Amino acid sequence: MILGLTIILILVLFLPFTVHAVEKNLEAFLFIMGLLAAIISQVLTGALFTKALVDPIHITLAVLIAGLLFKWFQTSIENGILGMSRAIPSRLFLALVVIILGLISSIITAIIAAIVLVVIVSVLRLERKSEIRLVILACFSIGLGAALTPIGEPLSTIAVSKLNADFFYLIRLIGPDVIPAVILFGILAAVMVNPKGNDQGLSAKLESESYKEIFIRAFKVYLFVMGLTLLGAGFEPFIERYLLGLSPQILYWINMISAILDNATLAAAEISPQMDDTTLISILLGLLISGGMLIPGNIPNIIAAGKLNITSSEWARFGVPVGLIAMVLYFIVILMFYV
Repeated sequence: MILGLTIILILVLFLPFTVHAVEKNLEAFLFIMGLLAAIISQVLTGALFTKALVDPIHITLAVLIAGLLFKWFQTSIENGILGMSRAIPSRLFLALVVIILGLISSIITAIIAAIVLVVIVSVLRLERKSEIRLVILACFSIGLGAALTPIGEPLSTIAVSKLNADFFYLIRLIGPDVIPAVILFGILAAVMVNPKGNDQGLSAKLESESYKEIFIRAFKVYLFVMGLTLLGAGFEPFIERYLLGLSPQILYWINMISAILDNATLAAAEISPQMDDTTLISILLGLLISGGMLIPGNIPNIIAAGKLNITSSEWARFGVPVGLIAMVLYFIVILMFYV
């Protein structure tokens, strides 16, 4: 059993990063891997399959509804952004963009927050270096903030599901750590981003998404979370054998691999209801912070970088130092308050 799960874990962690066909069909791949993991662990029951069918419903509906609303009101949103950027002092506006997107991403989902970010950057038209910094800081903020509710992003959906927790559990557990971080990234944007306009900045095509694209994205989210639910259940024996005995500090730094691997997949493979709050906080903060360091680490990064043509090296030059500093600061927080 353990050998089979180890093989699946290796495939799940590395094939999406190395095989283009798997990357393009990640949702179906994870569903198949989750199904295999559940079969190998002998936990594939009717109850589990029903749970896998039900768990993705809320985040799927959130992605679908938010996507439709954004399509219907995109022009008004763009005009509103332009108007606010002119009415509010530039640096304050940049800070508010990062903070507000981070906080509301837990409601409108990280996916829609990233799309709104692309629109904002395209409307503002700052110089390229500043826009890259704004995008990266906002993606750190979105990745953190979206984890506060189970509809914000797949990682939080899976965490709440595996822990059999209520809707507000993650706000209580990591909210005191995440909300100050979102505010801090907003302050960094005000300080580190030059608000002066420039026609040579990033740009994206702002045409409205089709209904087909919106519904396909929602279906992919559904399949993605369904696969992660099965994967998480299948990996319970692996977790019990190898992870439950590790210290929270070790788990925190291990999860720096979230910089190159999807953090929701790692959460499905790591989190267990047998873990105490300190361990869960360490795992979640490690995943969420390091997920912003490189493009593959988080959904908002992938969306924003893809639409705005930000290269991996451009992202890494700013994202890695910021992420490492944040990791060190929050490691100190964990040592001071949770150990």
